[in-house]
Amino acid sequence: MQSTFPLRGQRTGSGRHDSQDHRNGYPAQVSGKAAAPTARQASKAAFEANKLAKWLRRGVGQAIADYNMIEDGDKVMVCLSGGKDSFGLLDVLLYLREHAPIRFDIVVVNLDQKQPGFPADVLPAYLAGLGVPFRIEEQDTYSIVKRLVPEGKTTCSLCSRLRRGVLYRVAAELGATKIALGHHRDDILETLFLNMFFGGKMKAMSPKLVTDDGRHVVIRPMAYVREHDLEAWAKVRQFPIIPCNLCGSQPNLQRAQVKRMLRDWEKRFPGRIETLFRSMANVVPSHLLDAQLHDFRNLRATGVPDPQGDIAFDVEEFSNDGVVSLPPGVL
Repeated sequence: MQSTFPLRGQRTGSGRHDSQDHRNGYPAQVSGKAAAPTARQASKAAFEANKLAKWLRRGVGQAIADYNMIEDGDKVMVCLSGGKDSFGLLDVLLYLREHAPIRFDIVVVNLDQKQPGFPADVLPAYLAGLGVPFRIEEQDTYSIVKRLVPEGKTTCSLCSRLRRGVLYRVAAELGATKIALGHHRDDILETLFLNMFFGGKMKAMSPKLVTDDGRHVVIRPMAYVREHDLEAWAKVRQFPIIPCNLCGSQPNLQRAQVKRMLRDWEKRFPGRIETLFRSMANVVPSHLLDAQLHDFRNLRATGVPDPQGDIAFDVEEFSNDGVVSLPPGVL
């Protein structure tokens, strides 16, 4: 069944290329600070928080609709790590569950990896207060990572693999039809550059995929959401954020370096990040070098004009600020 996920009474774009507004991030700066002393400032803060809430919900709803992430009758397992991203994902999905035109269930899973000092009571208390079904899965992956990874080396890869195996097993035990992860727009872009810089391939994060064992569907409903907006929303909602002690002391990770690069670009060249993100939904395989995506070997002149054909000697046209020129109404 095709999912039509906009909120009741809300109209969204008809496809991936018609939803650029949510890919571009929340248009206004929202501090997320507590209400100011004066009534006027408090009213303004409440207005901005409400605007941000609507923006996040519409962005998530649009991504869900564009990629048919959640269908009627789904049981969605939300993976809650205790970070701002997964808290934001759960918060928005709980709202959409009550306002979307389809019915779906949510179950929350947290993997307690037995990190020293992990506040084991925080998430159960928070989730019980929400009244949402949840499961705390206790697996000492922390000790495994510390034992197998030499001091000073990156722990993320092994930690991720161990978590993945546990979460897939739990999803099967719970009968979950979708596994929802909290990756956002910035994560997707960072992964694209990580793979190009260090892996020699053009690969980002899929908004929706089938797991390598073929048993589960993983979704990333916040694919259009900007990290800055999640940071602001976490302050507004005052989520009980739990830091990760495994990777928090590794500031020179390749991903951290790429994150700094992208944030520097955003400061120096406003609009560049939005353009980069849009490019992932506008791929031209015939202008890359992957023969598995385009049949270069058997390409022949047909003598028949092709309105979509390439003009080989023309230079690409760009606007003066370096941003690709787009048809009116796209942004």
